[in-house]
Amino acid sequence: MSDVLTMYSYPPCGTCRKAKKWLDEHDISYQIINIAEQPPNRALLAQIIKKSGTPIGKFFNTSGKHYREGDYKNKRKDASEEQLLEWLEADGMLIKRPLVFDEQKATVGFSENMFEKEWLEKVKNA
Repeated sequence: MSDVLTMYSYPPCGTCRKAKKWLDEHDISYQIINIAEQPPNRALLAQIIKKSGTPIGKFFNTSGKHYREGDYKNKRKDASEEQLLEWLEADGMLIKRPLVFDEQKATVGFSENMFEKEWLEKVKNA
């Protein structure tokens, strides 16, 4: 079992760059995966969502072009969790990023406060 973080990221994304910078500044090891080229599969997404304790709706990149053009705001209203997972799996650009996770927990998006709360212990326990 690896205790290295995995970060699904999109290189042009400013929020992803901020998260990467924060991890680098805190000497936290991570592997990075381009979410547009290799989106997480449905099983991994379900695990990440469960580990995060965050509702699946928060995993949608609601400010993204694919979300708006696909009218997911309206589609999501009557969709099952299985359908939501299917959409997220099919298009990494629908997923809010970065997705950061390890064996125990996961976060979606980036804020310094959240990263300090969730990931700073990686430094202390390293």
